[in-house]
Amino acid sequence: MKRPGDVRSVEIAVGEKDGAWVIAVKGEVDLSTSPDLRSALLKTIAGTASTVAVDLRSVSYMDSSGVATLIEGLQACHRKKGKLVVLAPSKQVRNVLELTRLDSVFEIRESL
Repeated sequence: MKRPGDVRSVEIAVGEKDGAWVIAVKGEVDLSTSPDLRSALLKTIAGTASTVAVDLRSVSYMDSSGVATLIEGLQACHRKKGKLVVLAPSKQVRNVLELTRLDSVFEIRESL
């Protein structure tokens, strides 16, 4: 639970690997940090027509705003005829995707 004075943060790194753009996310993706992920995701998608992988192995928490960001990214990729892959989601993130049944919507891989 977030208490007054707590600062949640997220670190986002974007790079190219094996012909795909990888967005590595570390930390918590919630209402206050999901705009950072959204910005990186949409900017990356706008600049490519290939595969974009969102690496979630180091995400300890994701709320509905983070899930909405992933869905928006998926839609943006589809419009550009690209592909969005969720890469190695942490147990916490995988649970969220399974509870919302989005594990069947996203392509989830353990590695590129």
